[in-house]
Amino acid sequence: TIYDTDDSKSLIREILKQFQLDDKAYKPGLILSRISSAKNNLISAQKYMLNPVAMEEDKIARMPLIGQIFLTYQKRLFKSGAMDFDDLLFNTNVLLRDFPAVLNKYQDKFRYIMVDEYQDTNFSQYVIVRQLAARFQNICVVGDDAQSIYSFRGANIQNILNFEKDYPELKTFKLEQNYRSTQNIVKAANLIISNNKDQFKKDVWTNNDEGEKIKVVRAHTDNEEGQLTASSIFQTRMNNQAMASEFAILYRTNAQSRALEEALRKMNIPYRIYGGLSFYQRKEIKDLLAYFRLAINNNDDESLRRVINYPARGIGQTTVDKLTVAANDNDISVFTVIENLREFNLGIAAGTAAKIFEFSGMIKLFSQMLPHKDAFEMGNHIASTTLILKDLHTDKSPEGVSRYENIQELLNGMQDFVDNTRTVQDEELKEVVLASFEDAPSDLFDAATAEHKEGDQKKIRTLDEFMMDVALLTDADKDKEDEKNADKVSLMTIHAAKGLEFPYVYIVGMEENLFPSQLSLQSRTEIEEERRLFYVAITRAEKKATLSYAGVRYRYGKVTYSEPSRFLDELDERYVEFPKTDNSTMFADDTFDDFKTSYSTPKSSSKFEKPIHKKTALPQLNLINKKSVTSLQGKPVSNINIDMDAIRNLRAEMIVEHDKFGQGKVIKVEGEFPDLKAVIQFGNAGQKMLLLKYAKIRVIG
Repeated sequence: TIYDTDDSKSLIREILKQFQLDDKAYKPGLILSRISSAKNNLISAQKYMLNPVAMEEDKIARMPLIGQIFLTYQKRLFKSGAMDFDDLLFNTNVLLRDFPAVLNKYQDKFRYIMVDEYQDTNFSQYVIVRQLAARFQNICVVGDDAQSIYSFRGANIQNILNFEKDYPELKTFKLEQNYRSTQNIVKAANLIISNNKDQFKKDVWTNNDEGEKIKVVRAHTDNEEGQLTASSIFQTRMNNQAMASEFAILYRTNAQSRALEEALRKMNIPYRIYGGLSFYQRKEIKDLLAYFRLAINNNDDESLRRVINYPARGIGQTTVDKLTVAANDNDISVFTVIENLREFNLGIAAGTAAKIFEFSGMIKLFSQMLPHKDAFEMGNHIASTTLILKDLHTDKSPEGVSRYENIQELLNGMQDFVDNTRTVQDEELKEVVLASFEDAPSDLFDAATAEHKEGDQKKIRTLDEFMMDVALLTDADKDKEDEKNADKVSLMTIHAAKGLEFPYVYIVGMEENLFPSQLSLQSRTEIEEERRLFYVAITRAEKKATLSYAGVRYRYGKVTYSEPSRFLDELDERYVEFPKTDNSTMFADDTFDDFKTSYSTPKSSSKFEKPIHKKTALPQLNLINKKSVTSLQGKPVSNINIDMDAIRNLRAEMIVEHDKFGQGKVIKVEGEFPDLKAVIQFGNAGQKMLLLKYAKIRVIG
């Protein structure tokens, strides 16, 4: 029997129960990832337990018993006459190594060996190929080292880079003609990959047309990046009579799809998530949304059944079944049964009953808090209190990291939902402000808005309002139409895009710590794999490639400044059009117009402006109330006394923080003290002109 991933996880869970280990501390997915890595490097369970490096890594990960679990897992597989996918390779190696007659048989049978996608082979596969080819040396491999992007699955680029050393008499044929992309795309891709040290030198070329230059677009926020992308797709479809299926949006992480999906839905552009689920259909998102629904409506039985034992709290399915039967028999909700549990003779143990009461008490507390907290505060509180965030954060497998990022992106969306509403409320208060400052021009109303948004005037957007928006967004997911030949825009991670091609490709999130990933900045080899991933992304495009990045991005519910990816620095103006570098147009108000207005060949040597966010890059300036200033990622501090000396010294390029608008960058300062006016570009509120003697701002850098 061949065990798939679900079978293997089920077996690991049984072993954890046998060892009386908590599957919240010992994540089955992470354990299987460690076991798989060991097998792909031909390390048996016995050798694993004798490996001091592996043992130390497990101790650091607070899972010192992985070796014992590995050994038990292999014994249980053998007992069941089963293998997992990694065993197929591992045991083939054992067979060829320990039984010479078998090796001779297959060497004689397979005298000519051909391997495709050789750059994606792992060590176990490499050894099998070496063994089989050792006798006759008739081997042909096809691969592209520039597309080796699966090291997280065990692939080793050195297999293809060292092929000439393994077979000194080989002949190498470089397939350098590109039949897919335009000349500009091919030349830009060549330039990118030339920065890697570990590579075969190639000069890819094409007979295709020169084509359009690659476009680099600077967006204000990640949400605007989604809106710009959707607008461009809409316009390109109209202008070129293009099918939706001719477009692809590529991103580094699954969590980035939220803003893109919402933008596409608002413009009624059909799309599909290639090789995955749409954002709001992912399990971890549905789990947290179920908690939200239950807090809003305690009688939502479906939501209750989904989360009553997630994360695991010792309320088993048998208990849930008893509660459900009692609810159905009495025509009441399950939550009502729980609230009156002592009135029902359900035979539930006292310990389990206590856990049920603890759960219901938590939900009721959530319900009581709803009117007093905004959507983000409530969502973040629920995610933390229920331990969903902690549960996902402890899983360091690639899948676990992705699930955690998805939850964080949901919270980011909730913060954006709240912040956007506050911006709208600013406009609604315009009349109040102008009535107080009769002689002030209308464009200065922002300066005193904060003074008039106190007490009852400030309306918060609550969790139930956010869930109404989500209901509208997810309604389209109910469409069960067969997507096989559907005309839809494709959204996918860059890893999933390998081997595919589209006339129009958008690569979003070109920012430091996102692409390249923050997890890949520790070594040259990791950076080079990220660069190969960028190479793969650009070469998916046939006609047109568009790269975009956001000036600010929500991270963990806070607005943070983003720095353009280092990979954008490696592009050449001969093949690429960069955004304007003028500070005043960094986040131009006309960015929702035709994409063409966002492009301009730079006049200076700088390709694009990077936001200043490091204190070391700023001049020494007076701070307003230094003791109360938080970090760039901290929350604004209210009731700050205005330091007029600091206001007098305010200059362009300074980073400031406003109680209502958040963090921003000073574009210019006009007028004479004390009637100074400043144009400030705020992260989410956009560009504002403020009268400084009224504005509650503080310099933070």
